[in-house]
Amino acid sequence: MAEQYFDRYGVYRVDGEVKPVPYIKIKPKASDIVIVTKETTRFDILSDKYYGNGKHGWLILHANPSFGGLEFDIPVGTKIRIPFPFLQSLQELEDNIRTHINLYGI
Repeated sequence: MAEQYFDRYGVYRVDGEVKPVPYIKIKPKASDIVIVTKETTRFDILSDKYYGNGKHGWLILHANPSFGGLEFDIPVGTKIRIPFPFLQSLQELEDNIRTHINLYGI
């Protein structure tokens, strides 16, 4: 996959300031990949392996909200869901962000 990057803060930048970013969950899909964590599990490395770049580990965190964004505190042997395919998962996140903004504003 060619290197791609999605600026997850872009829509929350208003007048040069980043507004609070809400947590938006990504629902499970049959195509998602499930792995079991090891001592060296890092989301940037998983992102590189499954998405072709290491810049989207945060997308994996959106699919695993129980970890609260602290990948280094995830116990060894924990199942992690990797949203897949990348572009479909990213589109779902973008759609959910737009819905959230329409309902609640920025």
